Amino acid sequence: MYTPPQDAATIVTLTGDLERFINDDALFDADPLIKMALIHHQFESIHPFYDGNGRTGRIVNVLYLVKEGLLDVPVLYLSRQIVRTKSDYYRLLQAVREGDAWEEWVVYMLSAVERTAAEGIDAIKGIRTALFDYKHRIREQHRFYSQDLINNLFSHPYTKIEFIQRDLKVSRLTATKYLDALTATGFLHKQKIGRSNYYVNLPLYGILTGESMQENEA
Repeated sequence: MYTPPQDAATIVTLTGDLERFINDDALFDADPLIKMALIHHQFESIHPFYDGNGRTGRIVNVLYLVKEGLLDVPVLYLSRQIVRTKSDYYRLLQAVREGDAWEEWVVYMLSAVERTAAEGIDAIKGIRTALFDYKHRIREQHRFYSQDLINNLFSHPYTKIEFIQRDLKVSRLTATKYLDALTATGFLHKQKIGRSNYYVNLPLYGILTGESMQENEA
C-alpha cells in the first residue's frame, strides 16, 4: 500500500516542482522518453487529484512527447499496455519508492512506448487496408459511392443516419436507404440502442478494439 501526500500545501509545492521539471530542461537534460518515465512516476506519487490520476498521468505522458517533438499529435495509446501489465506497473512504481529502483521502472516505460508504437503502426496499416478494400468494393456494388461516404465510414467505428445526412448533404430518407443497403451487402452491422440505430464498421471496430463485435454480443 502507498499513501500519497495528504497536505494540500505539500501537494501544491510538489506539483509546482514537477511543472518546473517538465518545462525546464536545464533542471535535468535527458532523453525525453526517459524524462517522461520520471515525470509519470512523480505525478502518480504526488497523486494530486481525488480521482483520475492514472488517466491524467497517461495523458501527461503523451502531451509531453508532443511538446518535445517526438509526436506530431497525441496518438500514442499507452493505457492499453499499462492495463495489460497492471501488476508490473504497480510493483515497479512501488519499487522506486521503496528501493530507488529507477532503472527497472524506466525500462518498463520504454518497453511500453515501443510496444504501443508498434501496435499503433499496425493499426494504421490495417485501417488503410480496410479503407481501400471498402472503397473498391462499395464502388463496384453501389451507385451512391462517394469519397465523402468512405470518409464518413472510417471517421468512427460507427455511423448514424444523421452523420450521413450531414456529410453527404442528403435527406434522412436517402441516408437511411444508403445505410440499409450497405448493411444488406455486409459492409455495416446495424444495431439498435435505445431509439437510435448505429451502423458499425466491423473491420474498423476490430482493428481499434482488437476484438470481434460478434464475440462480444455472444
